[in-house]
Amino acid sequence: MQSSELQALIKAGLPDAEVIVKGEGDHFEAVVVSRQFAGRTMVQQHRLVYAALGDRMGGEIHALALRTLTPEAWHGTGAP
Repeated sequence: MQSSELQALIKAGLPDAEVIVKGEGDHFEAVVVSRQFAGRTMVQQHRLVYAALGDRMGGEIHALALRTLTPEAWHGTGAP
């Protein structure tokens, strides 16, 4: 799997998300910024992303280092 494919899967499940993915094969790193994360715990945020990926987690995607943020938190980090 390519990082662009993973990015498209996440955006399909979280249409408002800004998604940055690095990696290839079955090991990836992703930053996902979405309003849907507001008021949710980190575990709940990650579950939203995993739901978007479905059964690919543990299959096509072996490892995913995930950072989830609200837009407010993302802009507070000094990110572009």
